[in-house]
Amino acid sequence: MSGKSRSKKEIERIKSLYFENCKKLGYPDDLTNEVYRQIASFAGYSFCKSHSASYAVESYQSLYLKAYYPLEFITGVINNNGGFYRPEVYINEARMLGAMIEPPDVNHSECLTSLKGKTIFLGLKQVIHLSKQMKELIPEERKKNGEYVDLTTFLKRTKITYDDVSYLIYVGAFRAFDVPKGKLIIEAKKYFNHEKKEKPADQLFQIATKTFSFPAIEKDPIEDAFDELEGLGYPVSISPFDLLKTAFRGDVLVKDLFNYVNKEVRMLGYLVSIKDVPIQKKDGMVKMNFGTWIDVEGGYFDTTHFPPTLKKYPFKGLGCYLLLGKVVVDHDFPSIEIRKMERLPMVPDPRYSEENQPSYDVWDKMKVAHSSTQRAPYPSRDELDELYGRKPVSGKYDLQRNDKSPKMSVGGRR
Repeated sequence: MSGKSRSKKEIERIKSLYFENCKKLGYPDDLTNEVYRQIASFAGYSFCKSHSASYAVESYQSLYLKAYYPLEFITGVINNNGGFYRPEVYINEARMLGAMIEPPDVNHSECLTSLKGKTIFLGLKQVIHLSKQMKELIPEERKKNGEYVDLTTFLKRTKITYDDVSYLIYVGAFRAFDVPKGKLIIEAKKYFNHEKKEKPADQLFQIATKTFSFPAIEKDPIEDAFDELEGLGYPVSISPFDLLKTAFRGDVLVKDLFNYVNKEVRMLGYLVSIKDVPIQKKDGMVKMNFGTWIDVEGGYFDTTHFPPTLKKYPFKGLGCYLLLGKVVVDHDFPSIEIRKMERLPMVPDPRYSEENQPSYDVWDKMKVAHSSTQRAPYPSRDELDELYGRKPVSGKYDLQRNDKSPKMSVGGRR
């Protein structure tokens, strides 16, 4: 049985054979009916054996690598463009496995993300707007002629454009030079200033040359994090929770959830992904959501958002949310049935003055991993009983039973 359409005759044959054999073996009707209901529901997402086998092999190989070579595996996933999740989700996983994460660095990073001992150097490929040519040329030039010792040397050796070097400056790729970002930007602008200077007139007296010095600039980790958000798409040097106005980090962490089963808790979560699931109600089809989150310690947890709650407290994009809900356990895995939630505001962006703050939240420009169940909703127990003639209620399927080409197959698909 699968979600693909089958002839009514074939379905009826399978159904009859199933019930006959169950009766011969002495199984009670309640058990027989419930098992068949579950089999019929499975038809909504089952697929052929060859696909199952190929996915099983890939799953086993991935599981083996993650178990015995975890940091190598995560590095490979990041270089494979991460798949469904954003790169920062895999970076969080690497941290949980004991890795140190370094942002892109012109003297250590390759084009792709690389692993050196237990340190993962994010690749230049992670710099969003950096040109493809520079992502490849910078490490190649370093291998041929040695490490870069200062910005001017780097500019001369790579012949990089001003735009590309500014992207690298803002994500901290020159931090080994121990020069503030602001000073690096000024040096780059001076280097690329090709305006012709007028020939000075002859002077009767020697005029002393004016010299200027830069004021001491303290490093601001919050400013660096905002630069990383724009340049990489996620913060690396600090946690996204450190960008919140509030110091509250939740009453409960993932590791404590089993102590609060059937109790209401307040948690703080950084949104990882959302899944839409259609469900059938008497007044039509509605949507519910499942959410996946990371807590302040990097632990993962899931949430369930039923339609009434979701309508009142919808998701508002990427960010950290305050979550209120009841802890439930299913198949030995705790999750939270949400009653209320709200996205929390970020601290002001220190790169702008108070009166010139951006009108948008930087998280609003980033996408959340969002999936949807595209099939029709799973049929209810009453719908299946009615569909198979065990419990005619509304006569809804009577016409389809007499029709030579049924409009609905097992699993509710049309």
